[in-house]
Amino acid sequence: MAPNKRHAPPDNDDAESVSSKHMRIDSDGHSETESEAEPDAHEQVADVYLDTVDRSSLDFDFEQLCSVSLATTNVYACLVCGKYFQGRGKQTHAYFHSINDDHHVFINLDSLKIFVLPDNYEVTDKSLNDIKDVVRPVYSAQSVLQLDRVDTLSHDLGGKPYVPGFVGLNRIKSNSYMNVVIQMLAHVAPIRDTLLLLPPQASNQQSALVGKLAMLVRRMWHSRRFKAHVSPHEFVQEVVLQSKRRFRLDVEGDPYELLVWLLNTLHICLGGSRKRNSSVVYGSFQGEMRVTTQGLGDTQARAQDSDPLHLDRAKALKTTKTPFLALSLELPPKPLFTSTTSGDTADDDDNDERADIPQVALSTLLQRYNGSTVVELNGQARQFQLTKLPRYIICHIKRFSKNDFTAEKNPTVVNFPVRNMPFGELLPKDTKEKYGRGTTYDLVANICHVGDQLPAIGADSSAAPDVPTESAATAESPFVVYVRHAASHKWFALHDLRVEPIMPQMLFLSDSYIQVWQRND
Repeated sequence: MAPNKRHAPPDNDDAESVSSKHMRIDSDGHSETESEAEPDAHEQVADVYLDTVDRSSLDFDFEQLCSVSLATTNVYACLVCGKYFQGRGKQTHAYFHSINDDHHVFINLDSLKIFVLPDNYEVTDKSLNDIKDVVRPVYSAQSVLQLDRVDTLSHDLGGKPYVPGFVGLNRIKSNSYMNVVIQMLAHVAPIRDTLLLLPPQASNQQSALVGKLAMLVRRMWHSRRFKAHVSPHEFVQEVVLQSKRRFRLDVEGDPYELLVWLLNTLHICLGGSRKRNSSVVYGSFQGEMRVTTQGLGDTQARAQDSDPLHLDRAKALKTTKTPFLALSLELPPKPLFTSTTSGDTADDDDNDERADIPQVALSTLLQRYNGSTVVELNGQARQFQLTKLPRYIICHIKRFSKNDFTAEKNPTVVNFPVRNMPFGELLPKDTKEKYGRGTTYDLVANICHVGDQLPAIGADSSAAPDVPTESAATAESPFVVYVRHAASHKWFALHDLRVEPIMPQMLFLSDSYIQVWQRND
């Protein structure tokens, strides 16, 4: 037997080359060597730098804008301090920030790739995936279906609990009227689902407004947020720009005017046309009514002016079918004189002057659309008859009026059931039979006006003088929205940053202004 041969130890050059290589078995079973000295060095440096990432300082809700040059392209966010800088190569603001402030981990806000500067190499550590999810939340069709079925409770970095979709919105200045409209639309399931599943590339191509709103809704429904609130800064700025300052940040506008403008703008941006169901907006909110018009001189004669109007069927009538996105409801006139009661005791000052606030049922206001009530409108007698019920009905209770001297609010209290509102009673009998049992509606959201501050009506919001930032920030928000959680059937009051669970009986304490009802199919 031949003696075992002992190999000579490698020289220094061979030892360095062997130590800098390692054996790897590929998928075919072959072995090969690859250099790992450089990756090992990068991984070790990256591990040290990743400890400097401060998630509590990160806030991606604001516009992607370099904090130095104000550029909007190729923007990186520092994962240590949260500031935005442009570029990552030499002579860029991000590069100088990494050297001057010793902050080394940056994320590209477009590609979501993470780099270490100034060494300029990419980091693919899975521990940073939660940051990517916060920057750009992604939803699958299955996860969207579970939003209204599973009652989920999440926690932010500080351990504060919150319900996804029921998070506060920052009040930048006087944008309370925008916040309530955003919250309301974010809980209309077809609108919400479309925005959550809309690809980012598609939303950017269709309209910047759609893209901003889609990203805002995605962040509101994200279950792994770092903070339990969202800033609508980007979307609000886009609304001001697209509306040509019709809706502003420094003046509390009318949420109903914003809602109508926003629905029509979304309909156009999503490829909608005049046809029914041409977009998710029309498919959700568009109904149809039959309008019968007759001149006031052709109506039946009345003994007194206070008697109700009646159409004269023997004379000329004009009948048209008109689509609608919302039903406007007229409140009874505000009483000119209010009765007061004097208290028997001096301790109760409220009894000295107590105004009787009138009350009316929502079903009474809806009689305007039952096909038998005739109203005077624009110098003509008109009769409205609902013929098609949409999946969601928007009710606009006209509380605010304006004349040449002042604007005032009608304080009439509107009573309504939270569930099983019989909108089907407004349909003709033959049409009602086609719907079967699907003619009752449940309340989804209720926008209410609180306090004494009145919104700017009509052209006031665009023509109003500038308001100082201090007064706009300290004034109490005049609008609050109550929203129902579909999975748990609980109600939440959303008042800018404040999110509070409430009992359904509390819905009647505020002055309802805009309501959204969902049909029970």
